[in-house]
Amino acid sequence: MELKELLMFMTKKGASDLHLKPMRPPLLRIQGRLIPIKADPLQPEDVEKMLNEILSPGQRARFEKRQAVDMGYGVPGVARFRCNIFMQRGTMAGVFRRVPFEIQTVDELNLPDVIESFTEYPSGLVLITGPTGSGKSTTLAAMINLIAKARQCHVVTIEDPIEFLFQDDKATVSQREVGTDTPSFMEALTNSMRQDPDVIMIGEMRDLETMATAITAAETGHLVFSTLHTNNAAQTVDRIIDAYPADQQTQVRGQLGLVLKAIVSMQLVQDKEEKGRLPICEILVNAPKISKHIEQGEIKEILEEMENSVNFYHMQSMNQSLIALLAHNQITYEQAIDASADPEDLSLKLREMFPSIEERFREGEMSPSPADFSQITELIETKRLYEEMEERHSSKLQEKDEQIEALEADLAALRDQIQETSGGTDELQREAEIARSEVQRAREESQQKINALNERIKDLNQQLANGGGKSSGFFKR
Repeated sequence: MELKELLMFMTKKGASDLHLKPMRPPLLRIQGRLIPIKADPLQPEDVEKMLNEILSPGQRARFEKRQAVDMGYGVPGVARFRCNIFMQRGTMAGVFRRVPFEIQTVDELNLPDVIESFTEYPSGLVLITGPTGSGKSTTLAAMINLIAKARQCHVVTIEDPIEFLFQDDKATVSQREVGTDTPSFMEALTNSMRQDPDVIMIGEMRDLETMATAITAAETGHLVFSTLHTNNAAQTVDRIIDAYPADQQTQVRGQLGLVLKAIVSMQLVQDKEEKGRLPICEILVNAPKISKHIEQGEIKEILEEMENSVNFYHMQSMNQSLIALLAHNQITYEQAIDASADPEDLSLKLREMFPSIEERFREGEMSPSPADFSQITELIETKRLYEEMEERHSSKLQEKDEQIEALEADLAALRDQIQETSGGTDELQREAEIARSEVQRAREESQQKINALNERIKDLNQQLANGGGKSSGFFKR
């Protein structure tokens, strides 16, 4: 049995991890469960041979010194793998995490849309947290890939080992592997300040020095992404602050309150059809009230503020994320309760939002028992509420009909008035035309009379002139 064949088989089965351990068949983690391959148990020399073949001389030296080594390994045309080779009970063992060549988007990962907005910050600290195998690296890769496609900037990643391979697009991406390209996270992060970075991705904040340098980088105008192994946002803030000596914690709370931009805490839950796993996301956005709570050390108040800021800042708690999956019929009630860190709070929220929802979500209890009278009374109450709602609806429709009839009557009266006004106008126009005709006739008659008088005057003047007498009176013309 060869390692390459196992890795190809693992990829074909869609497994996330391959475990190699002496005296057991190879194990595959599929949909969160470890399943043994139908094969003979591996002997110690078989495991040692498979693992030694992929170790470089430098990795072999680190393994012999520390009894464990992290490394990246790729099978052309298959996938990349994040490997940890270690000693257990005096024999070699190894775990391989599959890293797909193709980087999925935030939408393809079924993550909340608000996560995409975290890539648009000019500076600050964004943390992705959760237990091992919760999708932290995949989510972080989706965000870095989005930056590479959308922003003209320099992205520096510091990883142990390099997992996803990012391609230059609008951004140029420099990937540094601890142990190969740099001796430590701390030194790589310090050196990155001289590499003109805009965005820095730290694979994991493992120690105080790395945390302190990451916070300083965020303070000096860089956008810093990293991961932590914590279960929720409040625990993440506590973990960072508690890493510092007591005399520095007040100062760190102030720094963190200023530079922290967002925390995404993740878990994975089996979907209802058991065909895959879905992310549960707790999202914290460093709004003014959150920043104040961090600065004053009021960590317990953070959860309540997150749950109250869903609409404006799109924050949410783990239980609210579970309720969303339930409401969309993606998981069962039992899966939600099992996945919740506070099942009593989840149950209370469900009863407040959807009365009797717990009973309706339980499989096999959707139909009422024939001996349960309470189900009959519930149906009667539902019928009564429906009839009341129908009566109110009918009353409103009748009111609307009456309003429409009144408006139609007003409209008809207005039309009649307009018609009457139009008829009066026609009569006035006819009278005006008659008056104009009378005036014209009077003018013509007057003109005729004037013409006749003028003729008469001419005749009289002529008669006077013929009489031979001189006259200087009115009629001499």
